[in-house]
Amino acid sequence: MSTDSDKASTPTDADLLALHVKGDPDAFGEIVRRHRDRLWAVALRTLGDREEAADAVQDALVSAYRAAHSFRGQSAVTTWLHRITVNACLDRARKAASRRTSPVAETERLEQLLEPEESAALPAEREDLHRELLVALRTLPDEQRAALVLVDMQGYSVAETAEILGVPTGTVKSRCSRGRARLLPLVTHLRGDGGGSNPAAGGRNRAQGPSVPPTAGPKGTDAVKGGGGRA
Repeated sequence: MSTDSDKASTPTDADLLALHVKGDPDAFGEIVRRHRDRLWAVALRTLGDREEAADAVQDALVSAYRAAHSFRGQSAVTTWLHRITVNACLDRARKAASRRTSPVAETERLEQLLEPEESAALPAEREDLHRELLVALRTLPDEQRAALVLVDMQGYSVAETAEILGVPTGTVKSRCSRGRARLLPLVTHLRGDGGGSNPAAGGRNRAQGPSVPPTAGPKGTDAVKGGGGRA
């Protein structure tokens, strides 16, 4: 059981970032260890491609590592990291738009998001729902997809999502509303009860994202490349 003194001696994210800026070789690696799973989950669901997601998180962590001195504490460190990660994802999505492959190849890549152990554990119909939802998400504009991933799949509040994306709460609500409206015709056939207005509700408020391999090295950025886990 942890004591009050143990809690008091555990550095906060802000403490670790400050230590990193001062030259501590291990501080940033601890930040990565604490937050990499959720950063990976956001990237994977936003981009729908394992390699692209790994590269986006890698880009984001390198950017955060280099820009730590500019952090002013106006938001939580986790919010700051998510903002950098989402921006990295959107940047990669825009660059990939011109070289996007055929729908068949796209579906094959999305099927790879299910790990073998998850595929075996899930009923076949749920696996199909999961895969089709990811395919449908890929049809949305990048900004709408990012908002829906954060709110409906990762469980962030509208206010938290607005802070992560750096937009007003009204913009988040609008993007989610438009995104759900675009998704509804694509996923209505997936709903057995025929009711409800939130097509992505199956993943809402999932607190735990997919896991990535352990951090390698003191800086903690190399481990994200090729990260794994479950979508």
